[in-house]
Amino acid sequence: MVLLAAFTLGACATASTNPATKSAVHAEGKTIFVARHLQKAEGDDPPLSDEGTAAAKRLAEMLRSEGISAIFATPTRRAMETAAPLSRLAGVPITQYDPRNPQPLAARIAGGEGSVLVIGHSNTVHHLIALFGGQAPPPLTEQDYGTVFMIDAKGGVRTVEVD
Repeated sequence: MVLLAAFTLGACATASTNPATKSAVHAEGKTIFVARHLQKAEGDDPPLSDEGTAAAKRLAEMLRSEGISAIFATPTRRAMETAAPLSRLAGVPITQYDPRNPQPLAARIAGGEGSVLVIGHSNTVHHLIALFGGQAPPPLTEQDYGTVFMIDAKGGVRTVEVD
């Protein structure tokens, strides 16, 4: 409810609509949440840091009442760990997708029911938002963590931060 109130009131939110790029992904009652994985540790295929793990739990609490029926993440450890708390809380498995080929992901979301969460990376989030019919924001930097983009059925995009 807090998340819905933040989106509705526009606190910490921005909105944009780009009807020219409306995607077939959109259907009445479907919301697509897109986020970059949360704070990561160092190394090859790093896990989340302690800060990222705590933020992933907060993300799950934010989205627990949003009717999430599917969760998608890249096969990286940090993306899977970002999605894991919501997966456990909602009882929804995480489905891996290939960030280099997001078209099958878009087709799967278009054919599904309910709202979804997609976890990507700093260099893919803006492309995903455009693919799902929203106006893409500028690419994220390596320091950008915790922004959740909500794309509604009309292609409107709002953001909220994982606090």
